[in-house]
Amino acid sequence: MRGPIVLIGSGEFTPAMEAVDRELLAATGRRDPRVAILPTAAAAGGEAAFLRLAEQGRQHFRALGAEVEMVPVRTRADAEDVACAQAVGEADLIHLGGGDPAHLYEALAGTAVERALRAAADRGAIVAGCGAGAMVLADRQAHLLRRRPVPGGWTPALGFVPRVAVIPAYDAFPEALLLAVVLMPPWAGAVVGIDRQTTLIGRDGSWQVLGHGRVTIWRGRRRSRYRDGETMRL
Repeated sequence: MRGPIVLIGSGEFTPAMEAVDRELLAATGRRDPRVAILPTAAAAGGEAAFLRLAEQGRQHFRALGAEVEMVPVRTRADAEDVACAQAVGEADLIHLGGGDPAHLYEALAGTAVERALRAAADRGAIVAGCGAGAMVLADRQAHLLRRRPVPGGWTPALGFVPRVAVIPAYDAFPEALLLAVVLMPPWAGAVVGIDRQTTLIGRDGSWQVLGHGRVTIWRGRRRSRYRDGETMRL
């Protein structure tokens, strides 16, 4: 049975995520769940950013009682490494961290690590993405110019969530400005905005909101909003 997909607006490895992450670890059914952290998206910001995110993740999940492995995928060449693919394939929870979504997609798409990620999800492992990670787990990602919500077009993503595009940290920008992204053609799927410190968890086609903020779903010009504990189908 396919495992849950977890999309996080922001706040990975912080106290705001402790309750959600405890629930996810419990959902693995393992006494000592294995967590694989992929800080790949942070590598676009340099080695210090990559190592900092990896260490934050290691400390966060170890404090919650998990066995944690940082998977050292910085580039596409790393993502073809057998040991990296094995680490992902054997994990109970795989976490794709924040950073640059374009770098993350280019590093993973079509590689041994991506294949291991899909195989892990198919056997029931939890696949989580925060920020850039959430964007790349979707079907398409918005190409934003100069790190602002200025639309540059839709680009491919890994497609773990079909016919969906994700805008993380949705509440960090004026919604009127984000409409330029939401209504970019050509796109017939749903655009899902996830606020900061907010999580959307998908199981068996049903999605639930957890956290402090809201999830906003755009289908064309039709908008729906959901808060903590509410469910929907995408």
